[in-house]
Amino acid sequence: VQLVESGGGLVQTGGSLRLSCSVSGTILRVAIMRWYRQAPGKERDLVAEITGAGATTYGEFVKGRFTVSKDSAKNTVYLQMSGLRSEDTAVYYCNLYAGLDYWGKGTQVTVSS
Repeated sequence: VQLVESGGGLVQTGGSLRLSCSVSGTILRVAIMRWYRQAPGKERDLVAEITGAGATTYGEFVKGRFTVSKDSAKNTVYLQMSGLRSEDTAVYYCNLYAGLDYWGKGTQVTVSS
């Protein structure tokens, strides 16, 4: 199983980004997909989760600003982020759970004020 994130970058406060996680080696309908983030010196936090059935949950700090979705035909999971704040600056990781945990290498998101 391989996960490859993309879509990170530098954005101004209030801006938007869409992260993508391309999955190979398994199919999304049997996996729980999660986005995590980790800022320097901080723990890795759960940002959003989407189950094989499409149910979603979000970290409290998201507060309606982010949306997780997936395209099973493309085997890709997305994280649409809007209303970005400086505290959203972190490396964002894609995680797949299907009996075992798999991780991508992460994509940097930097929000400048």
